[in-house]
This record gives sequence, structure tokens and C-alpha cells, in this order.
Amino acid sequence: MKALLLNGEKDNKSLNVYSKIIRKELKSRDYEVNTVILHEKRIADCIGCFGCWIKKPGVCIIDDYAQKIANMFINSDLVIYLTPIVFGGDSYQLKKALDRMIPLISPFFIKVDGEIHHKPRYKEYPSILGIGVMSNFNEEQVQLFNNLIKRNSINFHSPNYVSEVIVSDKDIDHMQKKINKLLNKVSDKNE
Repeated sequence: MKALLLNGEKDNKSLNVYSKIIRKELKSRDYEVNTVILHEKRIADCIGCFGCWIKKPGVCIIDDYAQKIANMFINSDLVIYLTPIVFGGDSYQLKKALDRMIPLISPFFIKVDGEIHHKPRYKEYPSILGIGVMSNFNEEQVQLFNNLIKRNSINFHSPNYVSEVIVSDKDIDHMQKKINKLLNKVSDKNE
């Protein structure tokens, strides 16, 4: 199985400890893990031109690292968003990468649970595990983040998703147990 870890940290080390724990846990479950530290890659903002639907269906017209991420994303069984929580949402680095995944869905529409969404472009999509990290607990931001992960999962036609917010003042052992529990939860949904 394949997993893609999108690390939305803003610097070189803020989420490094979580990333290491996640990779270790995934490898112990026989996942082939691709990790992308987003701030280290050249990823332009989506310009909303819809070239990925009209000019080059399924491929963004901006030739940068986001094209490689889209390929890894759709070919993964599990995609993990690891991000500091910023005003209840993803970091800029993760948000801009996810905006560039729009080529993975169709420009046409379908109804999903009474809502209008884009049709899937592909037969299968990965499960999503969203992990948000914050230094101080804030219930409103937790609810916003969890809802964002849910909505992104619907838009990407993910077969299932799990979302969790971690307060960064916990010790490493606690973090490892929490991440292990989250991976068990998303794996249980995959079966």
C-alpha cells in the first residue's frame, strides 16, 4: 500500500517530530511512504484558470511540483495532511498544494447526499487522515479544522477520512499512541 504525507509546516522543524512518528508507524504497517515537505518545493498558487479542465484535462497547466503531488495523491491508498492549524484551517503551504489538486476531479457535477459536487475523474481515491497541530486548545478552531477535512474528503471522493487535532505540549509517547490510534481508525474504515 502507498501513503502520501503532505507536511504543511512553515519552517524546517515545527512538525518534524510528528512526521517522523507518522512515517515510522506507516512503515511498520508495510506502507510505502512518500513525504513532501511543502515549503521546500516550488508550488505556485492556483490561478483559477480551469486549464486543468479545458486545455489539459486532468493536468494543471502550471508546470511545477504540484503536478508530481497530484500524481502521488491519486496513486496513494492514504493521504495524510499534517499541518499547524491557522485560524481553524490548513497552513498556507498545505492549502496551496490542495488547491492545485483540482485536476483530480471532473468539471462536471453530481449530487452527493443532497449536495452538488464535482464528479470524480478517477475510479478510486485515497482515504484521508487530517492531523492539525496547535499549541493551545481552541474548540472553535478544532471544529473548523475537522469540518474542513470532512468537506475536502467529500470533494475528493475519499472512501473514508479521519480528522484529529493534537495539542503540541504533549510528550512524544503520548503523540505516538495518538497517531497509532488515528492510523488504526483510518485503516479500520478501509477494510
